[in-house]
Amino acid sequence: MSVDLATVKRVAHLARIAVPEADLPRLQGELNAILGFVEQLNEVDVSGVEPMTSVTPMAMTQREDIVTDGEIADLIVANAPASDENYFMVPKVIE
Repeated sequence: MSVDLATVKRVAHLARIAVPEADLPRLQGELNAILGFVEQLNEVDVSGVEPMTSVTPMAMTQREDIVTDGEIADLIVANAPASDENYFMVPKVIE
């Protein structure tokens, strides 16, 4: 895959990066080098490789999936400037 100057300008615009016209060809080359490396990675045969979450084998810690309210609502709103029945009170901003 190759990136042209129009694509480089569009990517810079979407990323909200100001790129001077003189730097566009250099940036184009860098993006093409990155995409070339990714294409090389796609050529690697990983058909017999198991997915892993870490480089060291370990079991993932699990807990029961139980819905709770945390039972600490009083502590949560304790630092609020204003609260009412465990709800934060905020100034009205919409008329």
